[in-house]
Amino acid sequence: MSSPTTPSLPPRPAFPIRLYNTASRSVEPFAPLLEGRVGIYTCGPTVYAPQHVGNMRSQLFPDLLRRVLEAAGFAVTHVVNITDVGHLTSDADAGDDKVEAAAARTGRSAADIAALYTDQWRHDRARLGCLEPAVLPRATAHIAEQIALIEALEAKGVTYRIDDGIYFDTDKWPRYADFAHLRLDEQGTSGRVQNVGEKRHAADFALWKFSPPGVRRQQEWPSPWGVGFPGWHIECSAMATKYLGERFDVHTGGVDHIAVHHTNEIAQSECGFGVHPWVNYWLHGEFLALGGAKMSKSAGGTVLVENLVAKGIEPLAFRYFFLQAHYRSQQELTDEALTAAQAALDGLRSRALDARAAAGAVDPAAVEPYRQRFWAALGDDLNAPEALAVVWSAIRAKDLTGAEKWAFLLDADDALGLGVASWEPDEVAVDDLDAEVAALVAERTEARATKDWARADAIRDELASRGLTIVDTPGGIKVKIKR
Repeated sequence: MSSPTTPSLPPRPAFPIRLYNTASRSVEPFAPLLEGRVGIYTCGPTVYAPQHVGNMRSQLFPDLLRRVLEAAGFAVTHVVNITDVGHLTSDADAGDDKVEAAAARTGRSAADIAALYTDQWRHDRARLGCLEPAVLPRATAHIAEQIALIEALEAKGVTYRIDDGIYFDTDKWPRYADFAHLRLDEQGTSGRVQNVGEKRHAADFALWKFSPPGVRRQQEWPSPWGVGFPGWHIECSAMATKYLGERFDVHTGGVDHIAVHHTNEIAQSECGFGVHPWVNYWLHGEFLALGGAKMSKSAGGTVLVENLVAKGIEPLAFRYFFLQAHYRSQQELTDEALTAAQAALDGLRSRALDARAAAGAVDPAAVEPYRQRFWAALGDDLNAPEALAVVWSAIRAKDLTGAEKWAFLLDADDALGLGVASWEPDEVAVDDLDAEVAALVAERTEARATKDWARADAIRDELASRGLTIVDTPGGIKVKIKR
């Protein structure tokens, strides 16, 4: 990101930030624990399979949050975890570890599986314009911290042992149901432990799982309770507090994490560390739907960033698609929506190139109303659709010069992350255009000469939909093609 000041503009105007906090089910003014500093923890990928664009949407919204907080002047420490062990195929602590199962299925090592899909996720995340987190901790590298937290819970008398592991006793934590507004009486109980794997209460969750007798797993460690591996939930509590402290500002994730994963994180963290609240603000993003259904790897039919590229959709066009909806609204992925997002991004770039080519001084007073509206929109619970509307209003504005539009776009892109400043198309000689495109270019030139700006803009948009950008320079028209 650029600095809080953009060339030719004064320091960014102060703007308040309000966020929807799942814990209170309301939009609240944002105030960090430490003045000027913010800690964010984001639930990252379970690296047992390729990460699809639905997974990536859950990375885009905390990236937007981080950008907005940094634009407001906060120093942000963003931690995103890598789950490379402990995530079972069922939230009820049943089934195989997902990474271990993938290794057995493919004949590869668990470490190789985790490394392969971590690299894929990081590569795609960067292509989508996400900033690199301050820390990317792996669960397998923090076993000691997880064991220490389980020992702290054991010392407080909230754990019990059954044949397949050590469990958290939710009956001994009165606030367990508060966060997700759970009705525990409707989940049923299993009474006294009678059979292997049976729990006292349906909501009880595994802290440490034992390796099955006679089976040597690829990923297992000695512990005070026996050889085994950590549960999925304990890893996030241990890693978040290691890097952000026993209390921190913001925890993000998908809405599917509210009822189980994040509820369990809160219970074990607040009990283990003796704090309340463990996290001040909980933010959750909605699903990306494919054909009207939640997108998930287990359901099949998923879409990867690479699949979009093969269809001619740039990764940053998917980011633009994401920005068109509020992070708390479900989005449906369709070819039509992606094509429209690509065309809109191309149109934005076309106008940005024109603005960049314009010379002249910038009047900050002319730009300021647009800046204030833009940052006010993002400060209002990350209202990206409204912020995009302000961008288009600015670049079409008759009261802004090209140089002023360019200064505004640079400022706005600190949050949008669309790479406006660095994008460069390849230039094409006008003489090399086919007859139909050449005719459109000529018609646009005539429309500008007669001040028919609506027609000129319509032609520009038509050319942008074909991947062509028209740049008006003092030396004449230049035609550029999207790389």
